[in-house]
Amino acid sequence: MREEEKKQSSQKMRNILKKRWVFPAIYLASAAILISGIIWYQASDDEVKDEYGYDESANKENFDNPAVEVNKAMENIVMPMKNPDAAVIKKEFYDHKASKEKQEAALVVYNNTYQPNTGIDLASKDGKSFEVTAALSGKVTNVQEDSFLGNVIEIEHRDGVVTVYQSVKDLKVEKGDTVTQGQVIAKAGQSLFNEEAGIHVHFEIRKDDKPINPQSYFNKPVSSLSELPKEEKEKEESKTEDKAQEQKPSDNQDTSDIQQPSDEETTPSKDEQTKETPSNDQDKSDEESPKEQPKQNTQG
Repeated sequence: MREEEKKQSSQKMRNILKKRWVFPAIYLASAAILISGIIWYQASDDEVKDEYGYDESANKENFDNPAVEVNKAMENIVMPMKNPDAAVIKKEFYDHKASKEKQEAALVVYNNTYQPNTGIDLASKDGKSFEVTAALSGKVTNVQEDSFLGNVIEIEHRDGVVTVYQSVKDLKVEKGDTVTQGQVIAKAGQSLFNEEAGIHVHFEIRKDDKPINPQSYFNKPVSSLSELPKEEKEKEESKTEDKAQEQKPSDNQDTSDIQQPSDEETTPSKDEQTKETPSNDQDKSDEESPKEQPKQNTQG
């Protein structure tokens, strides 16, 4: 009996499978189950994101717009070479406050003329060429091939700060390039302007187009340069006040000299008054003279 039941059930299954609609129905049912499972998984994932406050768009914006300006503001000015320990300063910055000996040592002699050094001349201890790097992150604003100065690279930074690299060769950057701090931009070379320095790089820092001493600002933040113009303005104001105080007495003297002629023109002088009095005496003498003449005639 059991074998007959098994045969009947298997025969029924075969008959069902022979029908055309069976396999499409199976496929549709399995597809519906699969799609519903995917939808359920995505819904549960979104609920987890909402629960923990995850915002994909905000995170993407943070990665797409890094705080570059903040990083630049926090940079410290570094020496423009890979190995600062191997650096030798061939010629220092000309400082007006320095002693006469240091000022003379900071003069560049060319064609029997003396020029104050507006930067520092860095060389390697072994006298060989070395890689010149950007002292700060910024944008290259000028690349000039110049045999006299030994090629020039200028990089603009924030708050009116510009770094200048002269006497370089094998230029690695072009105008308009954006460079990062420590990036190799050239190699140290030579220049006709300062042949005495040999293979070196002439490095300058300018703030609002005014050269400043790089040695005073190495390993200091760029923001320290923004305090420089205020100090200079205070010095200039004090100088102008001193000059104004010195000029005040001379101004008073000049005004008094100018006023004196006007007073002389408006008020008569003593000589003019004395001239007027004799004229009155003469009138009196003229009046008295006729009286004396009759007396003389009567005596005659």
